[in-house]
Amino acid sequence: MRWKERQSLVFTGAPLAIIPALLFLPALAYLVITPALRHSIVIAVILFPIAAAAEALGLYRLLRCCFAKPFDLLTAFAASALLVIMVIAAYTGFFLAALAGLI
Repeated sequence: MRWKERQSLVFTGAPLAIIPALLFLPALAYLVITPALRHSIVIAVILFPIAAAAEALGLYRLLRCCFAKPFDLLTAFAASALLVIMVIAAYTGFFLAALAGLI
């Protein structure tokens, strides 16, 4: 895989993976758990599949770049973006576990 292809994979995959991961917890809190808007369930039904598809596409693009043969700066950037996503997933899981303990 050429440098430009890998660069495109990283620079489009990282925002596609990180932004929906950051969006999930506030959207869940304000649209599903404590609905703040009038039609929040409808918005959640539309928003969550779109965010899941963007997350899956972003992770796929990052993983394609992360496991490429030459280890260079783009591989390190893709691996660090995956690390950020794992941290976001961990604190989301802790929050949801704490919420489940309260309910």
